[in-house]
Amino acid sequence: MSAPTSAQHQPVLLAEAVAALAIRPDGLYVDGTFGRGGHSRAILARLGPQGRLVALDRDPQAVAAGREIADPRLTLVHAAFSRLGDVLDALGIARVNGILLDLGVSSPQLDDPARGMSFRFDAPLDMRMDTTQGETAAEFLARADQSEIEEVIREYGEERFAHALAKALVAARQRERISSTGQLAALVAQVVRTREPGQHPATRTFQALRIHVNRELEELSLALPQALDRLQPGGRLAVISFHSLEDRIVKRFLRHAAQPPQPPKGVPVRAAELPAPSLRLIGKPIRPGAAEIARNPRARSAVLRVAEKC
Repeated sequence: MSAPTSAQHQPVLLAEAVAALAIRPDGLYVDGTFGRGGHSRAILARLGPQGRLVALDRDPQAVAAGREIADPRLTLVHAAFSRLGDVLDALGIARVNGILLDLGVSSPQLDDPARGMSFRFDAPLDMRMDTTQGETAAEFLARADQSEIEEVIREYGEERFAHALAKALVAARQRERISSTGQLAALVAQVVRTREPGQHPATRTFQALRIHVNRELEELSLALPQALDRLQPGGRLAVISFHSLEDRIVKRFLRHAAQPPQPPKGVPVRAAELPAPSLRLIGKPIRPGAAEIARNPRARSAVLRVAEKC
C-alpha cells in the first residue's frame, strides 16, 4: 500500500484512483483514508479555488502529519470512515462529488515498531490504528477464550492451522502474558511449520488480529452504504482493497447496488418498469502494473473498483 519506509509514503494506484474520481475543479470530494496524504494532495492538485476536500483518518499520527498541509480547501478530521455520515453532517455537507477509500494498513503503521503491527520488530503487541481507543491485540489474546481466538485467526487470516494456534496461544498465556510481537511470532512459528514460499509463518495470524482489533471489515461494511447515500448523481466511488476479505465485501456491495431493486415474488413487473439501480460499475477492476509492483512490493495485492451513482 505504501513505500517500504515510513519516511516516504507511496500510495498505490495513485494516478488511477484519482483519475477514476473524474474530478471537477469546483467539486466536493472525500478522502476517507488520509494516511500520509498522497491521494489527498493529488486530489487538491486537480481542484480549483472553489473546490473542497474533506479527509478522514482514524490514526492520530496520520492526522498530525496532515496538519502540515496548509490548504484552506482541505478539512482534515480524526475519525474512522465508518463515521462518514456524521462527519459530513457536522460540516453541513449533504452530498459530495466523489469518495475515495484506500483500505488496509499503511507503511508508517507497519514500519513503526511501536505500533506492533509487524513481526519484523519485537515491540508491544498493540495493532490499533486509532491508538486513543479500543482493545489492543495483547489485551484480546489475554481475555478471549480458545474458540474466539480460533474463529478470528481462521476467518480473518484464512489460516488452516487456526485450531492448533488458538490452543497453543491459550496454553502459552498460562505461563506468561503474550505482550510482544516477538513472542507471538515465535509461538506461531512453532505451530505453523509449512507456509507459502517467501511468506513468514506469522503473516496470516498477524493479519487476522489486526483486522479484528480494528474491526476493519465491520468498518467497511458500515462505510459503503453511507458513501452511496452521500454521493451526488454522477458522483464516483473508488475503493482500493488489499486482500480478498475486504475486496469481497466491496465487490458484492457494488454489484448489488448496480442491479435494479427486485419486486416481491409473484408480482408481475416488466423489466422496463423496474426502478433504476443505485450505481453503475465503471470499467473493470484495476490492478497495479509490473513497474509499480517492482517499485513498491506492497502494491501486488491491490485492486481498485470504481462505480458511479445513477
